[in-house]
Amino acid sequence: MSKRILIVGGVAGGASVAARARRIDEKAEIVMFEKGPHVSFSNCALPFHLSDIVENGDDLVLMCPEQFKKQYNIEARVNSEVTKIIREEKKIVVKNVLTGEEHEESYDKLVLSPGANPILPRTIEGITGSNVFTVRNVVDIKKLKSHIVENNIMDIAVVGGGFIGVEVAENLRLAGKNVSLIEALDQIMNPFDYDMAQILHREMMDKGVNLILGDGVKKISEDSIELQSGRKVAVKAVVMAIGVSPETSLAREAGLEIGVTGGIKVDHNYLTNDKDIYAVGDAIEVYNRLSHKSARLALAGPAQRQARAAADHMYNIPHNNKGVIGSSVVQIFDLGAACTGLNEKTAKSAGIPYDFVYIIPGDKVGLMPGSSPMHFKLIYEYPTGRILGAQAIGKGNVDKRIDIIATMISMGGTLEDLKELELCYAPLFGTAKDIVNHAALVGLNLLYGRFKQVPVTKVRELVENNAFIVDVREKHEFALGHLKNAVNIPLSEFRGRLDEIPKDQPVYLHCRSSQRSYNAAMALQGLGYDNVVNISGSYLGICCYEYYQDQVTGREKIVTEYNFR
Repeated sequence: MSKRILIVGGVAGGASVAARARRIDEKAEIVMFEKGPHVSFSNCALPFHLSDIVENGDDLVLMCPEQFKKQYNIEARVNSEVTKIIREEKKIVVKNVLTGEEHEESYDKLVLSPGANPILPRTIEGITGSNVFTVRNVVDIKKLKSHIVENNIMDIAVVGGGFIGVEVAENLRLAGKNVSLIEALDQIMNPFDYDMAQILHREMMDKGVNLILGDGVKKISEDSIELQSGRKVAVKAVVMAIGVSPETSLAREAGLEIGVTGGIKVDHNYLTNDKDIYAVGDAIEVYNRLSHKSARLALAGPAQRQARAAADHMYNIPHNNKGVIGSSVVQIFDLGAACTGLNEKTAKSAGIPYDFVYIIPGDKVGLMPGSSPMHFKLIYEYPTGRILGAQAIGKGNVDKRIDIIATMISMGGTLEDLKELELCYAPLFGTAKDIVNHAALVGLNLLYGRFKQVPVTKVRELVENNAFIVDVREKHEFALGHLKNAVNIPLSEFRGRLDEIPKDQPVYLHCRSSQRSYNAAMALQGLGYDNVVNISGSYLGICCYEYYQDQVTGREKIVTEYNFR
C-alpha cells in the first residue's frame, strides 16, 4: 500500500520534505497544509520588497498550489490550519480559516514544519497597536508596505538588531525613510563579536540610520516610542523584530517532547518521540557540533537538509547527522557580513579554550579596481589549532571566505590545514596568499609563540595608561590621524631609530592593518627586543571599534582623527 504523508507547513522545510518524498515514491499521497494563503515563498527576500529591490510583492511567492499539483502531484492546501494531532488514531484536525469548518485527515507519516513566531512582549504597552508590524510572510510584508505608502509615513522604528531587523532597517532606509534601529543589547548582529559589530554600527550610522543600542522599548504610541531610559523617538510605524519563538503549540498539545531550548526535540533522523511524526525547520531543536549543546537555528539551508533527511528516513535511506555549525551572511548597505561556527562569546560559553586572529588585508590585489579592506576574525582552539569559527566584514566576497572556513570546520580542519589550502587566484578575485591563508599563518605564529599580540579592545586602556605605542606607518599616514600618545617611527626608518625604542618596558606596535607592525615586531625581536607586542587590528580596527562609543557617549577620543582609509 502507498504511504499517506501529511505535512504541516510549507516553505523551506515542509515543501522540501514533500518534494523529496515524491522523488523517492511516485505512488505516495502527499498533502501539505498551510494556514496562510501561500505555501511556498521566499522568506529571506521579504525585506527587499520594502526598497523595491523586489518590486512586485507577488514575485515573493515561488509556487502556487496548482503548480505543486501539476509538476509534482503534491496537494497543497492553503488557508488550512492544523489545530490538533490525534496520535492514537494517527489523524489530524484541519480547520478552514476562511469558513471555520473542521474535518479530520488520517496519515501514515506526519511531518511538522510550523516555523517560528515573531516575539511580541505583552509587557510593552501598545504592542497590539495598528501601527505595529512583524515580518514573517508575504502577507506581513505587503501589509507593512501598504501602510507606509498609503499613509505617506517617513519616520519608522525597527526594534531588534538581528538579521530581520537589520535587513528591514536597511531596506526602509534605501526607500528614503527616516529609520531608527533600536536594540536592547549593546550591539546588533549577535553572531558577531563586539569588536566586529562596531564596523556594522559605523556603516549603519554613516548611511543615516538612527542607531540606538542598550535601550529597550517600554511603550508604543501612535506617534512615538518610549524607551526604558525614558528617551522618546518620534515614529509613525514600528516593526518588531526582536526574535522568534518556535511554534510548538501543536506538538505540546499532542504530548510530543520539547527540548531544553524550547524547540521540538528530535533524534538524528528528525523523528520526534512518536515513531510516525517528524519535525523540521525553525520549530525544532538541533545539535551544535562545536559547542556540543542543543540549539535552535532558524536558517533555510539547514531546514532543507533536515527535510531531505526526514523524507529519506521514511524510506529507510540512511542519514549521517553531524549537527550544525551556523553559517550566515547578510548585506548591510555597502558591506557584506558573514560568519560561521563559534565566536568568542559562544566559545567561552562552551568552555572551549581558544585564541583568535584579527586581520584586515585587501580583498583583492590593491592595483585592481574595487579593492578594499576586509576585516577578518578567525577563532581557533588552543592548543590544538582546530578551527572553530570566523567572521568577515567588507565590500568584497566575504561569503567566499566564510564558506571556506565552514568547509574546514566540517572537515575537522586545523590552522596547518588552512595554511596549505590551495585556492583560486587572479588579481581581480583575490590575492595569491588569500585572506584565509593569511589568517592561518598569523594564527600559527600566535599558537607557536613567535610573537605576542594585544586585541583592539584593550587599546583605550593602553592609551589611558600612557603605554609606549609605536605607529610604524609613514609620516603622511600618521598626519591623517593617529593615537594621541603614539610615537611615529615608520617601518622604513625604525632600524636607524632604535635608540628611541625602550627595552625596559612593553612596546606596543601598530600600523594600518597590523602587517607592517608585525614585520617591525619580528625585526625587533631579532635585534634582542623581547618586550614588543603587536596590536591586532591596528589603526583601522581601532577607529572602527572606538567610533560608535565616541559618537554616542561623547567620551574623549583616543585618536586625533578617525581614518578608515
